[in-house]
Amino acid sequence: MKLLGTKTGINGMLTVPADKSISHRSIMFGAISQGKTTIHNFLRAEDCLSTVAVFKALGVTIQDDGKDIIVEGAGFQNLQAPEEVLDAGNSGTTMRLVLGILAGQSFTSKIAGDASLNRRPMERVMGPLRTMGGTLQGNAGSEFPPIEIRGSQLSAITYEMPIASAQVKSAILFAALQAKGTTTIIEKEKSRNHTEEMIKQFGGEILIEEKKISVSGGQQLVGQEVTVPGDISSAAFYLVAASLLPKSKLRLNHVGVNPTRTGILDVLTEMGGEIQQLAYDPQNQAADLLIESAALKAVEISGEIIPRLIDELPIVALAATQATGTTIISDAQELKVKETNRIDATAQELNKLGAKIETTEDGLIIHGPTPLHGGIVDSHGDHRIGMMLQIAALLTEETVELNNPEAINISYPNFFTDLSLLIKENV
Repeated sequence: MKLLGTKTGINGMLTVPADKSISHRSIMFGAISQGKTTIHNFLRAEDCLSTVAVFKALGVTIQDDGKDIIVEGAGFQNLQAPEEVLDAGNSGTTMRLVLGILAGQSFTSKIAGDASLNRRPMERVMGPLRTMGGTLQGNAGSEFPPIEIRGSQLSAITYEMPIASAQVKSAILFAALQAKGTTTIIEKEKSRNHTEEMIKQFGGEILIEEKKISVSGGQQLVGQEVTVPGDISSAAFYLVAASLLPKSKLRLNHVGVNPTRTGILDVLTEMGGEIQQLAYDPQNQAADLLIESAALKAVEISGEIIPRLIDELPIVALAATQATGTTIISDAQELKVKETNRIDATAQELNKLGAKIETTEDGLIIHGPTPLHGGIVDSHGDHRIGMMLQIAALLTEETVELNNPEAINISYPNFFTDLSLLIKENV
């Protein structure tokens, strides 16, 4: 596919797709609660629709009236054994979080994904769930899907996280809600906290003290009304594009700015980006973001900020190729177990376009600024790599062709359409 180009900047106003993390969890919490949950602004992208399909297969009634999603809660007690293998598609969030729910059920089930997901490691989730008394086994005794789960009564644990991972933490929290006793999780670094926030939103009790999280089992959650804000991970591509392209001025409407997710804003601001937050909505932790062109400089990115922008690091790497100086990203080994090895894929594909990027065991060293040129690149089946490469294509007057562009549908089916409208605003 020939990617879009522009000889000017991007301008206008855009509402980005709904937050993927919150969309996933809204279905899950609606399913395990009693009563009706109504979800406004749900993200109807492939990953989130995989979560819908999984819970329908578990006997949960979920309706889509074209505007809202309505979930008739079954509670933990009334989920049903699936008749077939549950299909998580390409969604690691679906698989890892659902393992925590299924581990405490009274039936045996199996969950698998597509070829890409079935190559992603699951021991980081299965290990703590086994410690709680769960019985989980990967394909042929490995840590890879398909995963068989023999549901059982779980017991509370105290678990010190070896890595910062919202998915692992969330799986344990879902299991903890079914376990006997009080489970305590001690985080290595704070990761996105949507699961903790939604436990409270759905009427549960959870104690959070800095990096220590405690939740008791046996709680009864109650269905709610959920409004999903815009996804800052999707907004990140426009934040970088507007920063790098001259004469750009862009307003992104109602983007989620939960503090555990705003690392991209902090990093771009530190690099010299011009970003303002307007019209803050405290109830949904959202704001409009106003971005203008800016000259960027290199920074070092590591430590506690990494979990707050882990999904945005590929597009941050692109920004760094145009920044003055050498940007160093470290402590980001989690990127190796995403939809692809994003450390290697980011460096490999941007270097094809003229970037100067070196990989390390836990990150990237990016030398800038470097002019980019045309070429043939590949998404590696990873939506975020694909979208990052489209933004890279805007920075060169030469043609960039992308193989496997369909991966972008996983989180943002209308990405190319939305971007083309912003380009036309400046013509």
